Amino acid sequence: MKYLFLGLLMTGSTINLTKANPLTVSRKTNVDSSEIVKTKPAAGLEEVYTDADYQLAGVAISPKGRMFVSYPYWLEKHSYSVVEIGADKKPHPFPNAAWNSFKKGDDGSQKFVSVQAIYADDKNNLWILDPANISFGDVYQQSNKLVQVDLSTNKVKRVIRFSADVAGSKSFLNDVRVDNAHGFAYLSNTTLGGLVIIDLNTGKSRAVLSGHASAFTDPAYHFTLNGKELATPQGAFKANTDGIALSPDNAWVYYKSLTDNHLHRVSTKVLRNFNSTESDVEGQVEKVGDFVTSDGMVFDKAGNLYLGDIENSRIVRISPDKTMTTLVVDKDNLIWPDSYAISKDGYLYITCSQIHEMLFFNNGENKTQYPYKVFRLKLNN
Repeated sequence: MKYLFLGLLMTGSTINLTKANPLTVSRKTNVDSSEIVKTKPAAGLEEVYTDADYQLAGVAISPKGRMFVSYPYWLEKHSYSVVEIGADKKPHPFPNAAWNSFKKGDDGSQKFVSVQAIYADDKNNLWILDPANISFGDVYQQSNKLVQVDLSTNKVKRVIRFSADVAGSKSFLNDVRVDNAHGFAYLSNTTLGGLVIIDLNTGKSRAVLSGHASAFTDPAYHFTLNGKELATPQGAFKANTDGIALSPDNAWVYYKSLTDNHLHRVSTKVLRNFNSTESDVEGQVEKVGDFVTSDGMVFDKAGNLYLGDIENSRIVRISPDKTMTTLVVDKDNLIWPDSYAISKDGYLYITCSQIHEMLFFNNGENKTQYPYKVFRLKLNN
């Protein structure tokens, strides 16, 4: 949720996330919800929310256990952008209907356009990342933004916007983490690669690592689902910096491209210093290792990192000593595990966005297995 930018931007035979010529495809309507066939989740996975109509992506759990889900404007069939899942298990537009009322042609500056990631911090705020890329196109009317909502009042507290040199019209802001101890937010940028750093005290932001190899997907890696490399008619799908995670001590931002298995990290000390040069930042990049192709990822308080292995429909844990353990495998339900959140009572929440079943990757045919689902998994550390 991470968060994700599908690409659909072509140069030659490969989808490239640095150009901006969105693929045009015929769009078919969703299947009738009466055709839904439910499959019992694998042992340990608990289904907590479903949506038979709209494609979801992000998930956040507040310190008090409130659950939020985001809905990017990826398909023509779209309604609300951010919802709270109430005790009735139904979606309620959040923070209100007005912020969720966007229609094409509207001013998107004070409305959610296409919300990607959501993140609940330790100070009872919900951070809502709106890259404003409708159907994976350019940023809509310069309306990409990071919105802070105070969960004690359910009111928008702050809207952070970006200059063109930080996140311009070709950017796709993908994921967000917040360090309240130092007053900084960290975002990933999939199209341009790299990170966007925000000083929450001044509101200033900067882009880093957009020219560094760690920010770009490995062209030699073949991102494979259902026995074949994921591709459109124009070529193989490649996506750059996607999921990010902040270590429990706030010392490192972990990040990775979507379409390879390489995991990197960079020191937050150098990121927080806006006087540091690009060379200074690059000098603090470390490769952690090769693990799985994951969309989002999240740390627990003990320093374990959780990722979803998209290619093999499983959830894995990477311990501080870099040992990788499989927690659950479920090919029927973990269909493109996307975004993650950990609740105070020790559950890992997982959204499944079914990206590879979309029209773009199936010659215009919608192969989505309705409904879209959110699961949780009890962590036993």
